[in-house]
Amino acid sequence: MNRMSPSSPSDISISDETDLEKLPPRTVGRKATITKEELCQAALNLIGSQKSIASLSLREVAREASIAPNSFYRHFKDIDELAIELIERSGLVLRQILHEARLKASPKNSVIRSSIEVFLEQLDADEGNLSLLLREGYTGSTSYKQAVDHQLNFFQQELRDDLIRLERLNNGKLAYPEIAAKAITQLVFNMGAKVIDLAANERKEVAEQTIIMIHMILEGSRHLDHSRTR
Repeated sequence: MNRMSPSSPSDISISDETDLEKLPPRTVGRKATITKEELCQAALNLIGSQKSIASLSLREVAREASIAPNSFYRHFKDIDELAIELIERSGLVLRQILHEARLKASPKNSVIRSSIEVFLEQLDADEGNLSLLLREGYTGSTSYKQAVDHQLNFFQQELRDDLIRLERLNNGKLAYPEIAAKAITQLVFNMGAKVIDLAANERKEVAEQTIIMIHMILEGSRHLDHSRTR
């Protein structure tokens, strides 16, 4: 009498075969799970230094992130929500970089010059945080521009605090430091939008002019008579 071995195909019942048929096919190359950070990075990879967020499609981002398109909705309801997240993240990263530059400025290299140099370096940074803010702030949709303006308000507030701190270290005081910070922030970001496509030597010329303008704003604020502004 012949006995079937445990590994014989005849040992697999019809119900077992049915269960096997129910198993979902494996999708090669796709991730089972993905984080919000990975999705944001995938979008940044696609945008680069030239493209607008508005040019992205959900399927493009999903393909870059190696996920099924439906997995996108676990983190964002649409591309616009992803775009706002990217703007907020870019603003936070850039604010931290510029704040550290102001803290690390040496006597040989003024706070203003250090900040401008770091700002220009970020134009060519691989992360693309500054170019994203500049591009969406000037050419993006209304909601994107509002998100960028929101980030600029944070820049202004942090710069105001740093200006007050630095003036106190030098026994000085600024009149309307919040307005001085707003003027400097707008001036620097306008400069960034102007030089983003310029050659390095042309950027340097515009940067030097911007540094002089910032000194003029601060000197004016130091000597401004409050009574004459009313």
